[in-house]
Amino acid sequence: MDLDAIREYSALHAKPSGLVLQYGTAGFRTKAEHLDHVMFRMGLLAVLRSKQTKSTIGVMVTASHNPEEDNGVKLVDPLGEMLAPSWEEHATCLANAEEHEMPRVLMDISVKAAVNLHQDAFVVIGRDTRPSSEKLSQSVIDGVTVLGGQFHDYGLLTTPQLHYMVYCRNTSGQYGKATIEGYYEKLSKAFMELTKQAFCSGDEYRSLKVDCANGIGALKLREMEHYISQGLSVQLFNDGTKGKLNHLCGADFVKSHQKPPQGMEMKSNERCCSFDGDADRIVYYYLDVDGHFHLIDGDKIATLISSFLKELLLEIGESLNIGVVQTAYANGSSTRYLEEVMKVSVYCTKTGVKHLHHKAQEFDIGVYFEANGHGTVLFSKAAETKIKQLAKELEDKKREAAKMLENVIDLFNQAAGDAISDMLVIEAILILKGLTVQQWDALYTDLPNRQLKVKVADRQVISTTDAERQVVTPPGLQEAINDLVKKYKLSRAFVRPSGTEDIVRVYAEADSQVSWGSAIEKMCSESLTTWVVGLVAGEKNYFNSVAVSLIIKGLMSDLFMQIFRFILILQNYFHQ
Repeated sequence: MDLDAIREYSALHAKPSGLVLQYGTAGFRTKAEHLDHVMFRMGLLAVLRSKQTKSTIGVMVTASHNPEEDNGVKLVDPLGEMLAPSWEEHATCLANAEEHEMPRVLMDISVKAAVNLHQDAFVVIGRDTRPSSEKLSQSVIDGVTVLGGQFHDYGLLTTPQLHYMVYCRNTSGQYGKATIEGYYEKLSKAFMELTKQAFCSGDEYRSLKVDCANGIGALKLREMEHYISQGLSVQLFNDGTKGKLNHLCGADFVKSHQKPPQGMEMKSNERCCSFDGDADRIVYYYLDVDGHFHLIDGDKIATLISSFLKELLLEIGESLNIGVVQTAYANGSSTRYLEEVMKVSVYCTKTGVKHLHHKAQEFDIGVYFEANGHGTVLFSKAAETKIKQLAKELEDKKREAAKMLENVIDLFNQAAGDAISDMLVIEAILILKGLTVQQWDALYTDLPNRQLKVKVADRQVISTTDAERQVVTPPGLQEAINDLVKKYKLSRAFVRPSGTEDIVRVYAEADSQVSWGSAIEKMCSESLTTWVVGLVAGEKNYFNSVAVSLIIKGLMSDLFMQIFRFILILQNYFHQ
């Protein structure tokens, strides 16, 4: 390790004074002008991680669904997974080190992680279409080269495509060719083979409008068009030729605002979908004949996919273990449909893709999707081998079902949630089952729900358990939630701190607008009055004790006022 060279290059990528960043599930994200030093240092870290694992490591420059002015970076581990938690800590430590501390921090990481500094290192790099991404990618390359690492710069890629490249390179090509053409060829071949087996293939199922969030997804889907044109016609909107990245468009906008993206022309009952800025999320939607907007989010995507897989397994007579992994944000109706109608096991994990991915690895077939549309399906090696064997041995309809499963395995990007891959899977299933988007939407009815984020001084005051569905501290808060929700049918609510910023997230759902209307009105009138009166009179009660606990422990004193504001929003929402 040439420490003098590192000092020299590091001075060219100086850290802004006072800036502190945290590596989270999404890596580092902030304003692009603050990230030059972080990019350089993540290049350094990627080399150390590559040496330690004796594998290719990925570095992706993107801020996903964030505004165009932001940027970010995340590292990709050998099998396309998120960076290991212990190395997230190393990333945070390295990013926040002062200039004079850099050599020591690098050596500390090398010692703690038992890195063989004489081992060769190889890093692959990808970036999204943000104006700042090309320059920031060069900063990553500076970090890689100063530590003697080799690299391949893929240039413009979707985030899941970079995950795919890393996975391919570290499996000696067994998973696929580590080229963009290899990615297109693998997915398109599986899609075309799968849809050839359809009993019903009318044109009404084969045309799709896609909102690309003015991001990288537009470039890559356009490149892929001719590979799939015989099976699917895609019409691209918000393709980056005008408009800003993620501005009033994209999966996050559509999901959050429950309305179509700007710039998309929609007719009634047309099937439409949106990618996010780096094309790792997808949501579907349509307008009914009355012009009402219907969102089909990650919960319904997971339901469609897992139901299809379960039906194929029943057809071939195999009892492979399917598990669907959700977070606390999954709509309760989806969980009930999967468990009670489809008889599929459902499991809940903490929020964050790495938690869902890890849990999904426990099953023969693990399906995971967050409600925001980020997800994929994982097949164990044993399940893949069994399915491929059955596709050769079985006859007639059983063999046909096994062949479908074999193609589904190749159609999924098992390295990461992938909007393009997931879109092709969904389109194939709709074709094979002869389902319209309305019939898919009608599988179950979502419970009315609402969520809000509340900015606070210290998110760590609130702690949770049971996959973030139950509050542990401050005392009294969970009891207050319980008292409200137990009075109403199918109602559920939880409060959880953000993993990366001082924000508390609140979620609530119930069986009907009527239930929520009365519940919200009651809690608004009683709890706000009790809280204010309790503080004045010095009475000790649930709301008083919770409010005092929050204020004493460092939260903003107006937190409860903001929660009550949220409750009022809920009340208005469910009376719409």
